[in-house]
Amino acid sequence: MPLPEKIFLIGFMGSGKSHWGHIWAGQHGVDFFDLDTCIEETAKMTVAEIFEKQGEEKFRKMEHDHLRIFQNKKNFLLACGGGTPCFDGNMQWMKTQGTVIYLKAMPETILKYVKNEQAGRPLIKDMNPAELLLFIQKKLAEREPFYLQANFVLNVEALNKDSLWQLLNKTTNGNA
Repeated sequence: MPLPEKIFLIGFMGSGKSHWGHIWAGQHGVDFFDLDTCIEETAKMTVAEIFEKQGEEKFRKMEHDHLRIFQNKKNFLLACGGGTPCFDGNMQWMKTQGTVIYLKAMPETILKYVKNEQAGRPLIKDMNPAELLLFIQKKLAEREPFYLQANFVLNVEALNKDSLWQLLNKTTNGNA
């Protein structure tokens, strides 16, 4: 079964968007992109450096502009940054362009995946585990209304290499 031409993966940092996106794109023979990586390659800086040197507002503008580049692309799966759907009308734009899938993760799952990557994540780099869990819970509560606007939700704790195919197969057959 062919994939939709444009798939946008959204969810909180550490929810596996890049990990699963890469796997699923490879399985289905479509291009995989990571929005943060696209921004880093253009800016010649990491996301953390952009936040530190130019601020979040500048990063969000870059994020908005890079996302719009995908208007003219087809047959791809794009892992978006955790905040992408929450700013500048990005969620509405993605939904008009293609299929948006929210990778929903419990705060404890997110903590497990991000605590060893804090240095590269500007919003959490200096937090201890207790502060980090509280931050995740608070930010997730703020962002969830945006995330839940996605076309589909997949629970991270139950994901496997066939999850995308199973989701799309169910929707094609009218079972979702």
